[in-house]
Amino acid sequence: MRRPLEGVRVLTLEHFGAGPYATLLMAELGAEVIKIESLEMGGDASRPTGPYLLGDHDSQYFQTFSRHKKSVALELKTPQGRADFERLVAGAEVVVGNLRGDQPVKLGITFEALKGVNPAIVCGHLSAYGRGNSREAWPGYDYPMQAECGLMSLTGEPDGPPARMGVSIIDFMTGSTFAFAVVSALLSARATGVGCDVDVSLFDVALHQLSYPAVWAMNAGHRTERLPGGAHPSLAPVQRVKTLDGYGQLMCMTQKFWLDLCDLAGRPDLAADPRFVDLKARRDNLAALTAEIDALFASRTSADWAALLGGRVPFGPVNDLFGALDNPFVAEVAMRDVVEHPEMAGGLHMLAAPIRIDGERMPGQRSPKLGEDTEDLLGGG
Repeated sequence: MRRPLEGVRVLTLEHFGAGPYATLLMAELGAEVIKIESLEMGGDASRPTGPYLLGDHDSQYFQTFSRHKKSVALELKTPQGRADFERLVAGAEVVVGNLRGDQPVKLGITFEALKGVNPAIVCGHLSAYGRGNSREAWPGYDYPMQAECGLMSLTGEPDGPPARMGVSIIDFMTGSTFAFAVVSALLSARATGVGCDVDVSLFDVALHQLSYPAVWAMNAGHRTERLPGGAHPSLAPVQRVKTLDGYGQLMCMTQKFWLDLCDLAGRPDLAADPRFVDLKARRDNLAALTAEIDALFASRTSADWAALLGGRVPFGPVNDLFGALDNPFVAEVAMRDVVEHPEMAGGLHMLAAPIRIDGERMPGQRSPKLGEDTEDLLGGG
């Protein structure tokens, strides 16, 4: 199948999550993503991340983020390595990395440093705190960003401690934003023949996720607080519910969904109750509404509620990891695939790309061995 980024060569100096996630999306869409790795340093720092290793310099963690990519081993700080790198830059359209903000200048991977080699090169820099500020040289990761940018304060129950998202969601949001920004800059470079620097930081993206609560705070002085059941700050009932055998997430975002819920559940009295008659009334009487909703949902299992409400009222059972992966709908939409791997006799089971082109998902391909493509891309010269 034709992938929309076929023909785009991307060089990347990357490790762990955010940067590799960005180039994973590009590679899944057809870009030739070439990891520039140091044999001396053992390559991408995520290669040996356990607990599930796959021989030397490889792991299931590494495979998660580097499907479809290639690997060239060179020492960028040596004269020969620099010369080899610039040979690759001359034939590339993009150079990206997720390093500390002070590293792109030191390593000579900015537009200013590379425009003499390729005037149309797009140089993307994903860092913890951005460049050109007092934290430029600071290291940083997802979890502290969730903390400092206020996201943890909004997560969890009101009588419990702040909580983080169960996965590195800021890494993935930043990677997605970075991929979009880099490809946008590439469109401009192709049109004008002039490249540029693109900067995206974990901090900026994390803060941006505050979204409308930030706007409310800045303009109305409103402090959004955690509510029982993870309830929405302004819409109701939009909250976690306890079912007969577990939990579910209910989202009556509109009056129609509320009325449909009452109808399907056989509770017209709730729809007629003056305390719950419209959105404002439900918001003002959230504690009473929660008591009624909890009692209602405790009468059926999560699966029963999903079957009853499916297609009419937004509701999802709270699955554990295995329940999420074994969901029949996951198989229906082909969100799992298997890639060949020399260390896995039956293949490596993975999540498929979350993008379809002309209705089809791109087939997966394993991540590269360290330096696997050096000879093909650099030859003997």
